[in-house]
Amino acid sequence: MKNSDKYLKSSSFKIIAIIPSRYGSKRFEGKPLATVAGKPMIQRVYEQALKADNIETVLVATDDQRIFKAVEEFGGKAILTESSLRSGTDRVSKAATLLGLSPDDIVVNIQGDQPIFNPLCINQMVAPFKTEPDLFMSTLACKITNPREITDPKDVKVVMDNNGCALYFSRSQIPFPRDGGEVCYYKHLGFYAYRKSFLDVVASLDEGYLENIEKLEQLRVIENGYKIRVVITEHDSPEVDIPEDIERIEKQIVG
Repeated sequence: MKNSDKYLKSSSFKIIAIIPSRYGSKRFEGKPLATVAGKPMIQRVYEQALKADNIETVLVATDDQRIFKAVEEFGGKAILTESSLRSGTDRVSKAATLLGLSPDDIVVNIQGDQPIFNPLCINQMVAPFKTEPDLFMSTLACKITNPREITDPKDVKVVMDNNGCALYFSRSQIPFPRDGGEVCYYKHLGFYAYRKSFLDVVASLDEGYLENIEKLEQLRVIENGYKIRVVITEHDSPEVDIPEDIERIEKQIVG
């Protein structure tokens, strides 16, 4: 028996997916309930999450009764959390605590505005936990093929060290080729997997200086000296930022 297999057997951890969802948004009020090809967007995300092989339970964590009701109406599971929580990460952490998850359980944070993500991404992101017993957090990135995304601040870029851990996330172009030449850029996809014990740590940290500047929650982790394992996937995951994005997404939905 491999050491990693022994660790997994003794841990007996569950893998739970939580989708943080709030109604209020400066750019798109009520986005989770916006219709995407005949279904509320939150339902699209929920159904994609159910397709991931390793997920035992999918749950929506929200502070809004309208979202809670919509999830129940399509047969999903939802939990109410207070509106005062500062971020999606904190909402996921609160929901995981209310569920009574154990410290070794894996909590997958799935963004509620990416209705056509490939479920294989979740399998890929969780896979390192099966071979790296000391891993506490992972996320996803894909190679950028659209030149626009290199400089568009809407698309977050990430650079990694030689061990595949994030050095920095930015809305700016990183790395910047001072002398020109070909560079391989990676776009961060907003999915995360944490051990429950570490998710509690992240939620307890104060907002970071860089996190506040870039408005990127994951920088809170790096600023406090923790590692984030970046899993490279070939599957991009387009998101809905504004109402006009829905038409673009609908063209990619089959069935």
